[in-house]
Amino acid sequence: MLSSKEKNCVVMEEGQKLGMEKEAIPSLIRSIDANEVVGFDDDLMKHCVLDVDQPMDASENKIPIIPNVDLHHHRTPSISISMPSSPMEAHMQNPKRVAFREKVEAEVEPIGKNDPLTITRAAKFHSQPIPTGVGFEEALDATKFPNQSLRNPRIDNLKDERFSSFKTWSGKLERQISNLRGKPTTEPSVNTPRSENVSVDRYFDALEGPELDILRPLEEIILPEDKKWPFLLRYPISSFGICLGVSSQSIMWKNLAMTESTHFLHVNPNINLILWCISLLLFIIVATIYLLKIIFYFEAVRREYYHPIRVNFFFAPWIALLFLAIGVPSTITKTLPHFLWYVLMTPIFILELKIYGQWMSGGQRRLSKVANPSNHLSVVGNFVGAFLGATMGLKEGPIFFFAVGLAHYTVLFVTLYQRLPTNETLPKELHPVFFLFVAAPSVASMAWATINGSFDYGSRIAYFIAMFLYFSLAVRVNFFRGFKFSLAWWAYTFPMTGAAISTIRYTSEVSNVMTKLLSVSLCTIATLTVFGLLVTTILHAFVFRDLFPNDIAIAISDRKPKTIRKWFHRRSGSSEKDIEHYLKYVTSNEKNVDASVTTKDVENQTP
Repeated sequence: MLSSKEKNCVVMEEGQKLGMEKEAIPSLIRSIDANEVVGFDDDLMKHCVLDVDQPMDASENKIPIIPNVDLHHHRTPSISISMPSSPMEAHMQNPKRVAFREKVEAEVEPIGKNDPLTITRAAKFHSQPIPTGVGFEEALDATKFPNQSLRNPRIDNLKDERFSSFKTWSGKLERQISNLRGKPTTEPSVNTPRSENVSVDRYFDALEGPELDILRPLEEIILPEDKKWPFLLRYPISSFGICLGVSSQSIMWKNLAMTESTHFLHVNPNINLILWCISLLLFIIVATIYLLKIIFYFEAVRREYYHPIRVNFFFAPWIALLFLAIGVPSTITKTLPHFLWYVLMTPIFILELKIYGQWMSGGQRRLSKVANPSNHLSVVGNFVGAFLGATMGLKEGPIFFFAVGLAHYTVLFVTLYQRLPTNETLPKELHPVFFLFVAAPSVASMAWATINGSFDYGSRIAYFIAMFLYFSLAVRVNFFRGFKFSLAWWAYTFPMTGAAISTIRYTSEVSNVMTKLLSVSLCTIATLTVFGLLVTTILHAFVFRDLFPNDIAIAISDRKPKTIRKWFHRRSGSSEKDIEHYLKYVTSNEKNVDASVTTKDVENQTP
């Protein structure tokens, strides 16, 4: 027979052997007796001998517990869950594993029958929320590799393989540069197929709105919708409209300062100098950014060129340069070299050969199908070039471009007024884009007056047409309601400024109180409009930060989505607009089926 002390020694040795065998990983679950917690069981603590006045020794990491005799009363074991304070501490520390309830005597070291027992415990870990997402991965990588810097979300955005189809080199140049620097990329190269030219019909089928920049229901895009695209992909060609609006203002203030009929205003010529310098700086910034887009994302530029509305804005950079040449202050230079006119008009002539040829060809881009008010940008360049050439003393070249512009403006004007059933881009309601109707006749009146040497009947006819269109649009009270702001609105400001400049020129020929009052009124309206758009642009750029949203217009798929299956599943939760689209789709399919069946019946009946 062994004494109680010898039995306890045997139990301790077995417990130590058991603890050494199972102390590889700290246990998250341990058995805690109710009598190990002070004040847990009031009835039990009445029978226990516990010195509450004795303080706990934190350095020895021991807690007082009840005598061993009380460990054998009947009760249900309690469960405690202990989590490590961080994922890495579980690997850095290796505390002893504690046995469950039936083996807890193995770690008990009795001193006496009535003496309190002490139990050695490992350091406790308190539960804390574990970080998830990108931050957790970055923290883990920084712990494993302290010298490695955290990742930048903008850099990760540029390295996203889903944008490779729009890159000029599809990411190959970046990988070659990394290999030359001795840092080969570990990511596998993704060969994204280069998409084909998107047809005009796909733009009409996938997009809607006066500017064809709103995705239709059930349509999909080839770029990710859940994240913000790189800045160059979101930078549209319509940004040059800002240059048109500001540079045309410099021309207006130059005429106010130099025309005799407006000398009563006492306009300082330095206003023209300040606006011209701002216009030049603005053009350099906008053109540099878009040049970077051409270099790095040529596919996006190509898709903008095939867009039936965006293609007209490719005339905007050259028209802005013509405005800068016309509005150059006299303090800088009074004469311009002739070769400058030929340099500026050459790209306009090349674009016109392409665009006007498509209008006449009768294909997908015929004028009756793609006609929209933004086509005036492709026409007004002829009159602006003719006006600049005439001021420089040229004759034949300005007359040539004036004749080309007049012919195509007449055809475009009639097409837009007719609203042919084949035309799908004309908005049902008014939009600021309609102010482009005023641009061509107002600039044409000044161009012909400069070519002919006087503001004769031909110039007055064009001027009166411009004034009638201007007033017919201005009387609409609710004109600017319900439209989302975009950079394309800047292109609609220079027609108002052009109308004001032509009025100043008309006032110099017919000088009276009415014409002077009209000149001051139109100049004031044009200036306030440009100032209002400038404030709105600044707010959207720096306050709302939505000036350059994801450009959906360039990311449409070149294939039609499978709409029948989606309509079958979404039919119950669709809106009235979606149901209308669905009915049109079904109706068109039924007509095609009926037509095919009728054709087959006729072929079968013919002998």
